[in-house]
Amino acid sequence: MPEIRVALAGVGNCASALVQGVQFYKSHPDEDIGLAHPQLGGYRVSDIKFVAAFDVNKRKVGKDLGQAIFESPNNTIKLYDQLELGVKVKRGPTLDGLGKYPRQVIEESAEGPTDIVNELRESGAQVLINYVPVGSAQAAKAYAQAALEAGVGFINAMPVFIASDQTWAKEFERRQIPIAGDDIMSQIGATVVHKTLVKLMSDRGARVDETYQLNVGGDMDFMNMLEEERLRDKRESKTSAVRAMTNYPVPTRIGPSDYIPFLENEKVAYIWAKGRYFAGAPVTIELKLSVIDSPDSGGVMVDVIRGIKVALDRKIGGPLLSVSAYSFKHPPEQMPYKEAEERMLAFFDGKLPR
Repeated sequence: MPEIRVALAGVGNCASALVQGVQFYKSHPDEDIGLAHPQLGGYRVSDIKFVAAFDVNKRKVGKDLGQAIFESPNNTIKLYDQLELGVKVKRGPTLDGLGKYPRQVIEESAEGPTDIVNELRESGAQVLINYVPVGSAQAAKAYAQAALEAGVGFINAMPVFIASDQTWAKEFERRQIPIAGDDIMSQIGATVVHKTLVKLMSDRGARVDETYQLNVGGDMDFMNMLEEERLRDKRESKTSAVRAMTNYPVPTRIGPSDYIPFLENEKVAYIWAKGRYFAGAPVTIELKLSVIDSPDSGGVMVDVIRGIKVALDRKIGGPLLSVSAYSFKHPPEQMPYKEAEERMLAFFDGKLPR
């Protein structure tokens, strides 16, 4: 039976939703709800197996991954309960992974950091997912380097530019190790909805004059983003994804607005676009989107995991352009959503090299 062995750098809400979701599909093999692509490259979601995990939170380090994903301050919904995975969460390096505000609620483990490269090798991991917090550039790059040294495919789910950075991209290609990124784009999230809205207006002949997107939420991601200095890459990632939908510049403002604790892992996005259509007549579109944030990204991550595994099977190194364009906000090459999906499916079918 095929198997995709996955390691997690960061055991927060996104990791929790992904782990629970994979277990759900393992337990319901005939259930395809929530999956855009039930099978890709010969692999199903149920083929994913978690073999290693790293975190710095005292509540999580040393515990089974199936228990650690429910520890505070994680607050996403429960999709699957009573998990026992036989994978112990190891102490990762902190570096810049704990911001000013999360430090107020997270106690670091007193254990010394484990040898990430050795752990990846011993676990037999094939894919490493970077889930460290927004703004953790040093930590993200440390895990990327560990993936290179261990010969493990790398998925950069966070807005630190690695897959879209030429220096990193060339090194992954030189070593024949696949990478996908940067900054995971949710299944029905604010960025993909905003991209689709702007592309729709443009495709239908309207001129987009101005647009903005504001987001609020109550999880650690939003608490972390109260620290403005950690937001630079996040703003650039989300903004570039929307701006790429027109061939002319559009005044755009995108970013989190506030941290509202009682929302927990619910994310509320307000999207606004103003433009002109026939003979310059005005049009304004406003919409509100409410999602449970972490499962939203899990529906896309399962496709990326399978993309990395197929690339490993085919000995393809470097950035996976089609998979990244379909799945991330700041890929090496931006594409409209539909084109990106068509190219990604062509990659899985062996009709495109990457």
